Amino acid sequence: MDRRLVLNAHLAVARGHRVDVMEAVDEESGRASVLQIVDLDSGIRFVRDETARGDVVRWSGRVLDCTVTIGAGTRTVLTIDVEGDGAGATNARAALLGADAAVEAAKAEADRWGGSDGVPEPAPDRFW
Repeated sequence: MDRRLVLNAHLAVARGHRVDVMEAVDEESGRASVLQIVDLDSGIRFVRDETARGDVVRWSGRVLDCTVTIGAGTRTVLTIDVEGDGAGATNARAALLGADAAVEAAKAEADRWGGSDGVPEPAPDRFW
């Protein structure tokens, strides 16, 4: 899965380099802000000068594209191929929605097949 990070800073990271990203996820809004990016191949560490608020999530990946804009609108756009699940808490909400949908589908299937909480039918009277 690819992730795109848009940062208000000059961060030149070469294509193909492995990076380690640390994000703080705001509990109220669910938005993530990048606290630190470490270029594992060159050893360069880019750190934001802010304190972390909320949960801190760490993930790694490989840089697919890096675009640095110079001028009045200073920014860097990094496209990173995430290793492992890498999504961290930023995709936790989507995962929970998927899990809720799976639970609902399982309940519907159980209801269709009679479920396990149904009342058994009484046995018919036998006659000889």
